[in-house]
Parts: sequence; structure tokens; C-alpha cells
Amino acid sequence: MGTTLNGTGPALTQRQLQVVALIALGCSNEEIGHRLGISPRTAKAHCDALRQKLGVPRRRQIPAAFRTLTGQDPLARELAPAAAGVGG
Repeated sequence: MGTTLNGTGPALTQRQLQVVALIALGCSNEEIGHRLGISPRTAKAHCDALRQKLGVPRRRQIPAAFRTLTGQDPLARELAPAAAGVGG
């Protein structure tokens, strides 16, 4: 179901990929929730899952860990609807 990082890393869902991009943009859990039409608590749960999957202790490290594992810039992903604020 999820996208595997470089074919060997943890699988990330489309929603988690959207959350990575929004974290990279500097969005808070409240802003992520608003942009994706989810609660801030659900946004935090996604962040917690991403921290565990990417092996980082801090939320702010998620985009860099994603970049290291995939070689892709999280902001370069095709996440325009999430980044543009669709859903609210």
C-alpha cells in the first residue's frame, strides 16, 4: 500500500508523504490538519509514525531524513493540492 523508500526502506503512505512535505514547509500540526482536512491530533500521529519510520527523534528532522533515505527533496514531490491548502 505504501511507497517504499529506495526499494528497501520503510513504506510511507500517500498521506505520510503529504505530511513530510508540509513539515518541510514549516507547518505546525494545526496547519497540517487544516490543509489536509484532518485533526491536529491526527497530524501529530502521522508525525509520530514518520519519526519512528525514518528513525529520527525530532519532528524537524523528518524532511532531512526523508531526503537522505530517498535522495528526493520533500518539497519537489507532487503534493501541490496539500501544499496549496486544498481541503479547507
